[in-house]
Amino acid sequence: MNEETVIRTRGLTRYFGAEPAVYDLNLEVPRGCVFAYLGRNGSGKTTTIRMLLGLLEPTRGEGNLLGYDIRNLPPEVLARIGYLTEEHQLYSWMSVKQCGEFQSQFYSRWNEKIFRGVIGHFNLKPAARVKDLSRGERTGLCLGLTLAPEPELLVLDDPAVGLDPVAHRSLIESMIYLTRRSDRTIFFSSHQLADVERVADYLAVLDRGVLRVCCSLETFRNSVRQVRLRFPGAPPPVPIVPGLLQAFRTEDELRVICMHYDDATERALWALSPVQMEPVPLNLEDAFISYLGERGEKSFILSETEAQP
Repeated sequence: MNEETVIRTRGLTRYFGAEPAVYDLNLEVPRGCVFAYLGRNGSGKTTTIRMLLGLLEPTRGEGNLLGYDIRNLPPEVLARIGYLTEEHQLYSWMSVKQCGEFQSQFYSRWNEKIFRGVIGHFNLKPAARVKDLSRGERTGLCLGLTLAPEPELLVLDDPAVGLDPVAHRSLIESMIYLTRRSDRTIFFSSHQLADVERVADYLAVLDRGVLRVCCSLETFRNSVRQVRLRFPGAPPPVPIVPGLLQAFRTEDELRVICMHYDDATERALWALSPVQMEPVPLNLEDAFISYLGERGEKSFILSETEAQP
């Protein structure tokens, strides 16, 4: 592990009973990037994060965080890490100001200016009690508590769940603000793929505990391509096409989504004798859902409904 690698795992595995939640994970996160960790619910994202932070013992394998073994992270290393979860755990009887005063005692690098700036951005009054805050306001308070120590590594476990649009936008702006310095790194899980597309440099996709993709955002987006084929009548059956993820048909069109689209894929599609074939833009969300979805030809839900007697 070199100085430019903030997170590294080798064979990291965690079982719950007979089933692996995370299996044989090999991951590297470079310093100074925004790294999105994606997958369905239950795919193992939170389990991975908890192992990385020393909150959960791996069944086997190894991991390093900021150059230290995740099984033995010293307090001075933990002080360089900011961790924010969707639960937003706080003492309900404290005021916003008291939360900041309490948290500041544990961090030598506490920056009160940042704390006040974040809570001000979320329009939080210092005297307000935690128990009276909305979910978005609690997120703002937790974000202020997380950013004020000026963490070298910020770990976010789906923190945008349930936020209104204003609070959500503030969270993203704060992430962008944090990465203005090249030595800061963000590792975050999220189901908000528009956020990933806006801020991430790299992404990893976990599927049923197994790492399926780990590359730059641009590489993944360029690897999944969609094309529309037009026919004079009903489209023919879809043959075995290299890299086929999904296909959808209408009365005279066939829309095909492929991984690693190349000349062999194009030849196989032209062999269907379409009168026209053209690329169709595909955003990150569509590419991600196509990659993780069930492979093969699909029907639109409404078309299935209309076909029923």
